[in-house]
Amino acid sequence: MQNPVAKQRLIELDVSQPLWDRYFWVAPLVLVGTREPDGGHDVAPKHMAMPMGWQNYFGFVCTPSHHTYSNIKRDAVFTVTYPRPDQLVLTSLAASPRCGEDRKPALSVLPVFPAEKVDGVLVEGGYMHLECELDRIIDGFGVNSLIVGRVVAARVAEDAERIDEIEDQALVHNAPLLAYLHPGRFATIDQSLSFPFPAGMKK
Repeated sequence: MQNPVAKQRLIELDVSQPLWDRYFWVAPLVLVGTREPDGGHDVAPKHMAMPMGWQNYFGFVCTPSHHTYSNIKRDAVFTVTYPRPDQLVLTSLAASPRCGEDRKPALSVLPVFPAEKVDGVLVEGGYMHLECELDRIIDGFGVNSLIVGRVVAARVAEDAERIDEIEDQALVHNAPLLAYLHPGRFATIDQSLSFPFPAGMKK
């Protein structure tokens, strides 16, 4: 029996250049909140973001030239909001450029509320909220850095919490997830199937 994959034509990519715009890949989309030097808040969307292992650590890729990086390095805390699909426009506004006095005017329309364990804000309406204390910053991934925080507080929206009484597919359907498809697209995830794990597989 011939392997159908053998017929697939593969395109060699130049690994001396960044690869990540040459195909689509799925990523979460989160809003990272930090405090500015003047006491105001900054909120920035990040898609290279994920739990760091099975314990309560969360990390994301940033750049030292961004305020997010310098704010976290100074204050050693940050917040994370997972926005819903109907918050796409608000999430996009958080990426708007800074202008006069080095501020983002668009942030004034973001509905936020104060974090409880760290000095920061979270975005209202998100389905998951994390408050993190800085664990470490690892520089040197080209121009990028990995920022890792230890989660010290977390809250999930009632309609997004996994509980035994609600089947997982129904939960995803009723509380859809927002995904970023790099580069430059997004998707709403409201359908899912159980993954066919092999018998005996463990974390």
